Amino acid sequence: MENFVIIDIGSNSVRMAIYAIDEAGHYQEIKRMKSAARLSEGMGPHNILQFSAMKRTIAALRRFQSEYEKLPNVVVRAIATAAVRQAQNQTDFLQSIKAELGIDVRVLTGKQEAYFDYQGVVNRIKARDFVLMDIGGASVEIVHVRNRQAINYVSIPTGAVKLTEQFHLQNQVQAADLFAAQQHIIEQFSKIGWLGHPAHYPIVLIGGAARTLARINRRRQHFRRVDEIQNYQLTRKQVDQTMRELLSKPLAKRQLINGLESDRADVIIGGLLNLTAVMDFIDSKRVIFSDGGVREGVINEYLEQRTKV
Repeated sequence: MENFVIIDIGSNSVRMAIYAIDEAGHYQEIKRMKSAARLSEGMGPHNILQFSAMKRTIAALRRFQSEYEKLPNVVVRAIATAAVRQAQNQTDFLQSIKAELGIDVRVLTGKQEAYFDYQGVVNRIKARDFVLMDIGGASVEIVHVRNRQAINYVSIPTGAVKLTEQFHLQNQVQAADLFAAQQHIIEQFSKIGWLGHPAHYPIVLIGGAARTLARINRRRQHFRRVDEIQNYQLTRKQVDQTMRELLSKPLAKRQLINGLESDRADVIIGGLLNLTAVMDFIDSKRVIFSDGGVREGVINEYLEQRTKV
């Protein structure tokens, strides 16, 4: 039995998942941890990771390490996504992690992240044709899936934290700021030549903003298990209703919404603007949620490599 550890250094959250893998290659998640380290906070237009954000992230990694070091036969794979990918001081940050914790971090390209998202989702979703969207803190990955095959994929820098800071969406949102943020997203979409092709496709949504949107609506619908979001669906009307509620409230009241984590309340509007914009852009009528994603793509890659040895 092997204990396979995946560390995912995201732009908003740092996560660890530990999987027990048997000799036949079957795996089961045995532990999961998360820290809202918000690595991308304050990066600004020059994309500089801030000292306080790096310190929070390294502290989270140290806590994770104290957990997996208790286990036998451990293999660790650490990945970083948009915040580290975009950072001008990426090398300094990665060297600090290596020096303090001995962890080597692989920085995924935008296309690698999008493709791992696709691998982690495609076998968990019933739909054959869809647009996969991963809303992170610093970037959004979009994949055009036709007949269960990834046709096109892209990463754009309109993540929840980045958009929120750039257009002042933290508290009571002003109409001018909302309009400017929407226009910025549409400009990004307009650069993606293929994005108009999957017209009317459903959106398969993953990432922190996705989980939050699903939890808010599952609580409203009185589901017992609000975190069981796999294949849960919302109509465009339900998405719009939730966005209107979020936009109508200042931060203090937004933090009281059932299902919305208080540490995500300030960036949730920035995140979900990407969803409403893409639904408008391709005239999509429904959202399907998945709890898969990049970490499942990483473990699939590892299992493939293991069989070749």
